[in-house]
Amino acid sequence: MQTHVVARSTEVLGDASLAIARALANLEKRQDAGGSWRGDYGGPMFLLPMFVALSYSSKRPIGEPQRARIITYLYRAQRVDGSIGLHAEATVGSMFTTSLVYVALRMLGESQDDDRVARMRTWIARNGSPLGAASWGKFVLCTLGLYDWRGIHPTPPESWLLPYSVPFHPGRLWCHCRQVYLPMAWLYGTRSTMREDDLVRQLRDELYSGQWHRVDWSREKDTVAEVDNYRPLSRAFKSVSRALSRYENRPIKRLRERALASCLEHIRYEDRVTHDIDIGPVNAVLNTVVHSFRGTEGADDFERGWKRLQDYLWDDELGATKMQGYNSSQLWDTTFAVQAILATRTRTYDGVLQRAHHFIRDNQITEDVPDADAHYRHASRGGWPFSTRAHGWPITDCTAEGFKCALALEARFTPEIPTDLLRESVSLMLSWQNRDGGWATYERTRAGAWMEALNPSQVFGDIMIDYSHVECTSACVQALSEARARFPELSDRIERAIDRGVAFLRQRQRADGSWEGAWAVCFTYGTWFAIHGLMAAGVTPRDPAIERACAFLAGKQRADGSWSEHGDTCKRRQWTDGERGHVVQTSWAMLALMRAEYKDGEILRRAASFLTRRQEADGSWARESLVGVFNRTCLIDYDNYRHIFPMWALAEWERSR
Repeated sequence: MQTHVVARSTEVLGDASLAIARALANLEKRQDAGGSWRGDYGGPMFLLPMFVALSYSSKRPIGEPQRARIITYLYRAQRVDGSIGLHAEATVGSMFTTSLVYVALRMLGESQDDDRVARMRTWIARNGSPLGAASWGKFVLCTLGLYDWRGIHPTPPESWLLPYSVPFHPGRLWCHCRQVYLPMAWLYGTRSTMREDDLVRQLRDELYSGQWHRVDWSREKDTVAEVDNYRPLSRAFKSVSRALSRYENRPIKRLRERALASCLEHIRYEDRVTHDIDIGPVNAVLNTVVHSFRGTEGADDFERGWKRLQDYLWDDELGATKMQGYNSSQLWDTTFAVQAILATRTRTYDGVLQRAHHFIRDNQITEDVPDADAHYRHASRGGWPFSTRAHGWPITDCTAEGFKCALALEARFTPEIPTDLLRESVSLMLSWQNRDGGWATYERTRAGAWMEALNPSQVFGDIMIDYSHVECTSACVQALSEARARFPELSDRIERAIDRGVAFLRQRQRADGSWEGAWAVCFTYGTWFAIHGLMAAGVTPRDPAIERACAFLAGKQRADGSWSEHGDTCKRRQWTDGERGHVVQTSWAMLALMRAEYKDGEILRRAASFLTRRQEADGSWARESLVGVFNRTCLIDYDNYRHIFPMWALAEWERSR
């Protein structure tokens, strides 16, 4: 029996070596001229119709072939029942996205008599019309004249005039949240709506089954379709909304004008310091919508914003155009690609690594934004972004992964990153640590979790503040652990931060031994990060937390050697098996077990065998279900993961033999 086990291991080891060689060649082929790996980051289905709505309302028609490719993508996401889900692989339709996609298709020239459009319209009617769309959907429809502002919960611009000491000041919100509700506040305060035309009148009839003029809009504020009601509006939110509605009946004119001017200043600031990219596609579209309603005064701002929106569009290999969840994931993906290549210990690909080194070096943020405090911005110097330096928003885990790669590559390639900038990275990571010992995404947590009671989105969870996360905490603990030797003058601060980070990770471990991930699906991802963070800090493989984590992962391996979690795991917050083995999740589980020095070699051999069997002839791995997620409900694609993580896991397994 032992002879057969050894023979099987030897056979898989040979297969793994060949798979690694093919995967390296595949990665080299996919690296762009700038040294990065830029991949598909699509998936959310509400982004593209928002772009189309802006195009229509601002009279900037989308030309061919982009128009046709957008239509292709929107139809591709249609479910059998006619609906569109919140993301491209959603198991249920969403009134929010179905309504917006329907409007987008009609604005792109699709006929109401097309069978696919008709099925979409039937689903909308059966599920209650856009009166039940989640709040973001209603908001976009208001700007098009397809919903009435009287049916919107107040988003008063005056909130931006409050002193920061007020616990619910917008500057205390998670930065993505506040940058979305900033242009919303301006648009709500001005009740901006495009001029009615024939198509708008037709769409009113189609969306509301001819009942548009009979709707009592003020009664529809709380109406939400069951499929959109993931986070029901709280009593506290409704009470605040009623109070604000009374103010909206007679707003103070001078105060409203001051508030609108303040919002516009913040909008233009965000545009300026991000080179008009903005923090994400939602506020990038909405900021540009604001400029479109400013007329000639906003013409230059509009032109810059409209041009930059092309950065968010992605043409995939299947003939469709989608809108990505960020202008790119270049820096993030590149750091993982570098670590995967380094794990192979080959020198054959030094040219690839040198180009990646240049990209990482050249995209570190070297300056703080001007007037940071007045615009609620944390320090930036020394950080790394998710995408590129031009974007300008540094992130905790991106900074940590960038720093780790910088240290790994600095002895091999020149010019190196200056020591003072590396020191700034360490200082920045230290400044980001929260009171609970964890790290959030872009900033320290600025308000309590009670703020979630004021979440108005209905379809997203945990959007109000920047919470500490397992992944961000682990990444920073790993980076700071490597920084100890590099910057001994900071060792005391670093050690205290690591100890607090370890305590946070221990506290977040679930009873079953796992950790919940916030930015990918879900327990394999969170557990991989947590194990790496704890081990980097000096926790031993025999620590009960590590042993319980390994037992959890081992217990989830499938008969074919793989691991697989369904995307709904994130929404349900409990393990849900995927339909088939998943190469990326299998890779995360392998990397976690190997980092923990797990002793059951047969489990790892079976996992390695699964990865080698699933590799394509060109060295890649085929597309599988979406593996990224944000705010618990919306899956998103990290297409480069399938090219990076399987190779990384196989390389680590080969080295461990």
